[in-house]
Amino acid sequence: MGHALCTCSRGTVTINNKRYLLIHRLGEGGFSYVDLVEGLHDGHFYALKRIICHDKDDRQDAMHEVDMHLLFDHPNILPLCAHAMVERGSKHEAWLLLPYLKRGTLWQEVEALRDKGVFMPEERILAILHGICRGLQTIHNKGYAHRDLKPTNVLLDDDDQPLLMDLGSMNHARIEVLNSRQAMVIQDWAAQRCTISYRAPELFTVERECIIDERTDIWSLGCILYCMMFGEGPYDMIFQKGDSVALAVQNHLIVPQNTRYSPALEHLLSSTMVVNPQERPYIANVICQLEAIQPTPSGQDTTRI
Repeated sequence: MGHALCTCSRGTVTINNKRYLLIHRLGEGGFSYVDLVEGLHDGHFYALKRIICHDKDDRQDAMHEVDMHLLFDHPNILPLCAHAMVERGSKHEAWLLLPYLKRGTLWQEVEALRDKGVFMPEERILAILHGICRGLQTIHNKGYAHRDLKPTNVLLDDDDQPLLMDLGSMNHARIEVLNSRQAMVIQDWAAQRCTISYRAPELFTVERECIIDERTDIWSLGCILYCMMFGEGPYDMIFQKGDSVALAVQNHLIVPQNTRYSPALEHLLSSTMVVNPQERPYIANVICQLEAIQPTPSGQDTTRI
């Protein structure tokens, strides 16, 4: 990879001849974990993501995530500061050095508001959603789709601007399916890489002759909008109860009755969550709808639950 890395004593690592002090673990998943590190050369904090690679396919997947990051230079897409592949006995680890945003994810913000008994004001929803859409439009304009858009994959910076992250599930926006075998490959891939409660309906049962396009992200975007409006994703509770999300997403979404949000925002939500992907808007149309909605007065910022 051209990025030498070594593990050194006293809880430091060296990437590209720059030393970083290990602070503490930020989180971990099935095949990766993230540590907070401090650059000893600049005093800045970073998130060091380590992806465990058991074989060649895992290494290729990790490098794919690196390549996706390197495609973009946009304020609403998390940049990659450095990367490396290091041997760990019979295994490898891909190391991705990313900016550390102390405010955390959009999901953490939604949870915090819910715990306080307040809903997110429409003006703030519009601002955050607009930033997500700008990042997503950049991805789509490059011919790719995110495929795992959800509140835990959106970070918020100090200015409340969203940054899309976790680009490992990204692939080409347009996928042509020609037979049942290809359909099953795509369906199995989606089951592994696309979070179930934010997964578009067409990815649950892939037709043997169809085209999957970037509008899978528009469905997920709608789920994020719903989450900001109502404190949880539209299918989160269904999944938690053990009921069938695959069945639930085939039904028309019912927006909870409320007086907090404008009919225009509710219409935007409904337009993104159309079961038939061919009737779903592209991101440019979503942005047009979004920009046509007037912000709500600041006095409505803290509506109690």
